[in-house]
This record gives sequence, structure tokens and C-alpha cells, in this order.
Amino acid sequence: MKVTRLSSAALTNLLQGKTSIPTTCVVKFYSNDCHYCHKLKEYYEKIAEEHVDLYFFAFNVQDAAGIENKLGFKGVPTIIKVNTTSGIPQVEVIEEPH
Repeated sequence: MKVTRLSSAALTNLLQGKTSIPTTCVVKFYSNDCHYCHKLKEYYEKIAEEHVDLYFFAFNVQDAAGIENKLGFKGVPTIIKVNTTSGIPQVEVIEEPH
């Protein structure tokens, strides 16, 4: 599946569970000036193509000041999983591999 860039409004709707269908989404948070984020882009897009059962998004943290604090992560790149299948969105920050 293709990676789609999220707007602030779309991210808010996703985090509030306001989706048209119950689903699982993966969101990569990035910054334009982060070289790690740019290196991750190709891999993230490849994973998205391999998992057609999930929705993949990208969100620029510069579009929403303080989003890191709201979601409980400290830097970029960060990937979260949002599951809306139970009606109440479940948000999980994916841990960095060791």
C-alpha cells in the first residue's frame, strides 16, 4: 500500500478514532531536517507495499508543535501503530530495535 502524508486534522481524527472503517494504521513521524528520517523512507515505503492489509502514513512533526509530548515519544523518526478496530483507538509507540 502507498504511504500517505497526514495533515494535522487527519492525524487528530485518526487518534480520536474518527475513521470511516475500523482499521490498523502505521504512522511514521519525521522531520525535514532529520537525516535518519530520510534514510528510513525507502524501507518504510517497501514495508508499506508488502502489507496491503494496513494503512501507512507519514506525519511531519513540524506541522504540530508538541505532538511528541502528546504521544509520549522523544524524537524522530518514530513509528506508532493505531488500531481503531475496537471502537476506542489503541495507540502504541513501536520500540526502536536494539
